[in-house]
Amino acid sequence: MGKAIHTRGMIGNGDHVMVAVSGGLDSLSLLWMLRERLNHSPISYTLTAVHVDLGFGAGSGNQMESFFVKNGFDYRIITTDIGERAHSPENRESPCFLCSWLRRKTLFKAAAESGSKKIAFGHHKDDIIETFFLNVFYGASISTMTPMQEFFKGRLYIIRPLFMIDKDLIKRYAHAMGWKEISTGCPTSGFSKREEIKVMLSQFYQGNKKVKGNIFRALHSVRPEYLL
Repeated sequence: MGKAIHTRGMIGNGDHVMVAVSGGLDSLSLLWMLRERLNHSPISYTLTAVHVDLGFGAGSGNQMESFFVKNGFDYRIITTDIGERAHSPENRESPCFLCSWLRRKTLFKAAAESGSKKIAFGHHKDDIIETFFLNVFYGASISTMTPMQEFFKGRLYIIRPLFMIDKDLIKRYAHAMGWKEISTGCPTSGFSKREEIKVMLSQFYQGNKKVKGNIFRALHSVRPEYLL
């Protein structure tokens, strides 16, 4: 994570970083490790954990607040009806897309209100690869998440400090810390197109251990002259 932050210039001295904490093991690990890094880094920054309760009635906001308070994090809980809106009868075909878009819009607004220019997401290497195939298969686009993404002419950046790390390693770390995933209560969780991509990729990974690394390295070397 430190290498990712340093080589991509993700966090500068004095930055206020807002960490999007969904309740998944990835975002919990990111929040914890960003604070741990302050003990070993010459760069000083402040952290604010933000959880968007999607309104599915699972009580994720209360559970996340307990976690933040117990562990001494500065935090903010935002209660919304995003889940209900995304899963409305008028939006049956793309609940995940609308939910993601509305949640990101909420986070952008929270960042502006707090004066933060950096929003950290817990996306890891597996997310980067899966998003690439999702975009190819369903979006006709050769693209994926980037480690650092600029918005509004530099007024805001999304950073992904875990982009070089395998999901399995993060999961082992979280389990060693004794954490359990906090569910948002999403009714379509586990049944999305992303899950189908995960199953497909796992079959390739089982057949050859080099496949994941090869795909990840290939994503860094796509040359414009090879595109139609």
